[in-house]
Amino acid sequence: MSKYWNERIHRLEPYVPGEQPKDKRYIKLNTNENPYPPSPKVLAAIKEAVNDRLRLYPDPNSDDLRAALAARFGLSSENIFIGNGSDEVLAFSFMTFFSPDRPVMFADITYSFYKVYANLCSLQPNVIPLDEEFKLPVKAFCESSGGVVIPNPNAPTGQGISIESIQKILEADPDRVVIIDEAYVNFGGESVIPLTKEYPNLLVVQTLSKFGALAGIRVGFAFGDPELIQGLNRLKNSINSYTIDCLALAGAKAAIEDDEYYRQMAERVIRTRENTVNSLAKIGFTIIPSEANFIFITHPQYDAESIFHQLRDKGILVRYFHQPRISNYLRVSIGSDEEMNAFIVAMKDLVKA
Repeated sequence: MSKYWNERIHRLEPYVPGEQPKDKRYIKLNTNENPYPPSPKVLAAIKEAVNDRLRLYPDPNSDDLRAALAARFGLSSENIFIGNGSDEVLAFSFMTFFSPDRPVMFADITYSFYKVYANLCSLQPNVIPLDEEFKLPVKAFCESSGGVVIPNPNAPTGQGISIESIQKILEADPDRVVIIDEAYVNFGGESVIPLTKEYPNLLVVQTLSKFGALAGIRVGFAFGDPELIQGLNRLKNSINSYTIDCLALAGAKAAIEDDEYYRQMAERVIRTRENTVNSLAKIGFTIIPSEANFIFITHPQYDAESIFHQLRDKGILVRYFHQPRISNYLRVSIGSDEEMNAFIVAMKDLVKA
């Protein structure tokens, strides 16, 4: 603690990211990074952007990237906001659409940054418990509130919810903003971006960090009614108009335009995920159905925290959450076939031991 911090900073409980150790080489299955490289067209676009124009500020409106996204999703550029990763987009959204006088709803088992944002913005969180199977209780989210945030598929469980369920939540209270966080939707889920044409209270957030294999350049998007996008821009331009650099803009645009490459890569991840699920089930693990590039697993006889530490000793990183209801679960990112085979071998050894 510091005597120079203000009261708000003293109260914060910051988000804890997945570890990025440097003591040795690990198989990293703890941060949901894509195991495959970005499209060659992306790398070429970034290299081409490394020129003497770096002396100039980037486009504050990201017009070329917004135009590419608009063409990709059949929207107008006025329906699209660009941010420095989906985390920044989400932070701006909490600041723009939610107020301290009305509670914001999110699940008890969900992306832990939501709680951090709520605390930062002095909001009242209305935390809704998932059911015993970790499914979203749709009826509870239909109660009136000051806003809703739902990841689809959910993190860390990987379970998705139906478009019909999201429509029920949207229609239950048209005067509040419903944010659907689709960071992992391209690995088996179904996007609700088309619903933004019907529901002015819907904001859909996506990122290139997972599906786009571009976690290193930090580009995220929001899709919604122009009124919502204008609000985000008012906030952004009151903090930092130039949130996306020239290289990130060039790479992101190339990624959006090379949809076929990324679809094939996502299919590889999905196949590896299903093979991993089958292998784990054979040695007694229970796996929550996943539509993401990770799985959430538990074993009735073995302690998850102990497995976490033993895997780390073997040079394999997974994510362990010391939290109520999920303290005997591990979240495992889907790596390459070679990485997942090594993971399965290690798990079999641990179970035998």
